[in-house]
Amino acid sequence: MGLNPAAYQLSEYTVTTPVYEGPLDLLLQLIERAELDITRLALAQVTDQYLVHIRALANLAAEEVSAFLVIASRLIQIKSEALLPRPPSREPGEEDPGDALARQLLAYKRYREIANLLSERETARLRTYLRLAPPPKVEGTVDLSGITLADLSAAALALFNQDALKPALSSVVAAPRITIREKIAHIASALRRQKNVTFLSLFNRRRTRLEMVVTFLAMLELVKRHLVNASQDSLFGEIAIERTNDWDDSLDFETEFGE
Repeated sequence: MGLNPAAYQLSEYTVTTPVYEGPLDLLLQLIERAELDITRLALAQVTDQYLVHIRALANLAAEEVSAFLVIASRLIQIKSEALLPRPPSREPGEEDPGDALARQLLAYKRYREIANLLSERETARLRTYLRLAPPPKVEGTVDLSGITLADLSAAALALFNQDALKPALSSVVAAPRITIREKIAHIASALRRQKNVTFLSLFNRRRTRLEMVVTFLAMLELVKRHLVNASQDSLFGEIAIERTNDWDDSLDFETEFGE
């Protein structure tokens, strides 16, 4: 489809858009002027009008007229098939020319609407900002004269060697090792001093989540052994831990709960 910089007179009106002038533009305007939906039937109805209009294009260059003739041949095929008493049979996978042209025309209509919208936004100068000051001039502050590629390579190797000398992160920050046996002994030590304690009283202010989880598991282990009772009066309330009748102060917790 060739671009035509000048509007051309076709019958009683001019087919001219600010975006594009071509066969699809002409065909779309014929359908819209007749207030028809873009379907195969509509294409068959406007075929004669399209042929009348392209006769006025004799003064255009051959490469521009050829695009109009391609669409004209497809319209003639569509109209001839519409006049047949029964629809033509097609090979498997063969595309219907009417449906194909209708889809092409719908896509062109959509693109033209988007182009018109962008043109309106450009005219309205939306999303544009006026620069009030010239861009700042950034002058180099590092003098690289006299520095060779070998110098840069040596500097990079020196940095890499420094990183290699650093100890591994695992040797610097090690996760604390907390066992259930240790926390069972801690709970037992607290219950030897008094008959009942609260769960939170087993910790200091710098308690960690890991320490609380392991201590809770240690408490459950003592409950399972029937050595303590745990009670909670309200949801999310304090947990009270109390010695049972099976509690034995002489019990060696290190041996009883050995790993």
